[in-house]
Amino acid sequence: MENKFKKVPAVEKSFKIIELLCKNPEPLGITEISKKLGLNKSTVYNIAYTLAELHVLESLPSGRFTLGTLFYTLANTCGKKSNLIHHVHPYLELIKERTGLSVFLGVRSGAHAVIIDKVDADSGIKLSSEIGMTMPPLAGAGIKAMLSQLSEEKVAEILENVEMKRFTAKTIMDKERFKSEIMKVKEEGVAYDFEEYIEGMVGLSVPINTGSKNVQSAIWVVGLKNQLPKERIDEVANFLLSLSREITPVSSKSF
Repeated sequence: MENKFKKVPAVEKSFKIIELLCKNPEPLGITEISKKLGLNKSTVYNIAYTLAELHVLESLPSGRFTLGTLFYTLANTCGKKSNLIHHVHPYLELIKERTGLSVFLGVRSGAHAVIIDKVDADSGIKLSSEIGMTMPPLAGAGIKAMLSQLSEEKVAEILENVEMKRFTAKTIMDKERFKSEIMKVKEEGVAYDFEEYIEGMVGLSVPINTGSKNVQSAIWVVGLKNQLPKERIDEVANFLLSLSREITPVSSKSF
């Protein structure tokens, strides 16, 4: 028996918008989405803001849209269907076992890091954030590692459109200095956060090559200053670097 149903145009258009944002390397505005999809601007406006209310999309201060926290949470829920998470998760477990620290996997969304997987430390005082959380713009070591995968020109463009926010007394507020930090990550392969995002917390991050120029990803660990004293930071950094090289050929084949 033929299953007769009436298509819902709004649903089709919603998925076209989501698909476009998945494929596009940068957030898009209402006008850009409308032109690329050949849809009415008012239709795109209403759908985009509805999806943003549901956290499927995120509405940025610039007026553009990118994928939201619910999108990444659902991707994580699919487990093995998300190749990046599937391939990298065992490494997160290994890092946690080796360092005793909480470990996160994230992807870039504009100037934000979005957490798509994590492994919490087993005991002691720890920093734990939920999967799907979008971190504030330029917060933490992870976003530095992700931005290091972009061209210097692209980094400058992103920084130009971001309002620097102070989180602690050690937050970098100068855009040129922040840019130089990212360029340093390009050379050395490791990003650091010395209490810039959360007072008393230290973070280290390495970029992960996903094999897609549209997706920038990173792994990062966080701990209290006494968990990551100066003499231990180099040891953890070298361990993360070695693993990032090992992860690359695995994730880039199938993501």
